[in-house]
Amino acid sequence: MGQQKTVWDNPAEVIRHLAPEHPVMVFAPTVLQDRARQFIQGFPGLVTYAVKSNPDEVVIQNLVAAGIQGFDVASPFEIDLIGRMAPHAARHYHNPVRARSEIAHGVAQGIRAWSVDSRSELDKLFDQVPTEVDGKGVEISPRFKLPVLGAAYDFGSKFGASPELAAELLAEVARRGYVPSLTFHPGTQCTDPIAWESYIRVSKDICDMAGVRAVRLNVGGGFPSHRVVGVEPDLTSIFQEIADTTTEMFGTDAPALVCEPGRGVVADAYALITRVKGVRDGGHVFLNDGVYGGLAELPIIGNIDRIEVLTPQGHPRAGDHGGRVIFGPTCDSVDRLPGELSLPEDVAEGDFVIFHGAGAYSTVTNTRFNGFGAMSHATVMALS
Repeated sequence: MGQQKTVWDNPAEVIRHLAPEHPVMVFAPTVLQDRARQFIQGFPGLVTYAVKSNPDEVVIQNLVAAGIQGFDVASPFEIDLIGRMAPHAARHYHNPVRARSEIAHGVAQGIRAWSVDSRSELDKLFDQVPTEVDGKGVEISPRFKLPVLGAAYDFGSKFGASPELAAELLAEVARRGYVPSLTFHPGTQCTDPIAWESYIRVSKDICDMAGVRAVRLNVGGGFPSHRVVGVEPDLTSIFQEIADTTTEMFGTDAPALVCEPGRGVVADAYALITRVKGVRDGGHVFLNDGVYGGLAELPIIGNIDRIEVLTPQGHPRAGDHGGRVIFGPTCDSVDRLPGELSLPEDVAEGDFVIFHGAGAYSTVTNTRFNGFGAMSHATVMALS
């Protein structure tokens, strides 16, 4: 029996040779490294990858190989993962609410960058976090929020202080001898550069209110992936808007910039291969994956419509398209993609539906609810 390939040309080759009955997440390392380098070369500051979006070890390995030197970690698990896989990289513990045991873990691991969005959490940091680690100052960044603008959903509903409170926290951080910085997150899937402009302008107001120069300004994540046909993200314009607004507001005394993209780095390096279980009376389409699996985020953020439908032989379905209701495999009526997806009219049982741009918040949120959710992985040279 011949040895099975470990790297395939593209998803169609995986379909032709394996005819997988369970979902397959295919990964293109070259796409991931190219996107990471686009951030490194284009963003005017330090790029830190948000590990929560996809913590697969192969992702971390490829990001380090591409030159990523920092990671946004949100839990002791992520702290330890990066400590093991990228021991020389910066780790920013920017989940602003932590148990005291989690703070103690971060301190023991030498974390030197923290965020905070309330007085109660800041007091916990003051109680446990030293002002220096190995002779270097420890940074605390108040995180602030504004009304959501241009994002798919609002992070401010859970995290972030008002600008007035952020100014008070920033002043207290500086007074206590920590490195004073600021951070924000404009939301997710922000395709409009203006989403960052307002935050950066208010950052200057916060520094003025506090009477403190922020050493660094972390402009968060929110960088978009390519989810919608015909709307490819313009990262270059976003990077330029961030740089221009920072210079306009702060001049020559501008803080060093940091960003923490997750989705914008990793999503487009993956595609999810699903299979059609049935087409009910020529209408509704049932897939072998859904909202309890690799498509968990779609009811929250909307459909990915960059899809392909291939026959079991790996050939594209070329019929006219029409809107279809899409259900996942579980015995739960919640297991449905939002709205309708445009699929070829001749889509049939046994066909494969490929969702491109599925690398973020998919493998990490996959469950085994109802006995479904078995997902295999494959490496490909290209995704098309």
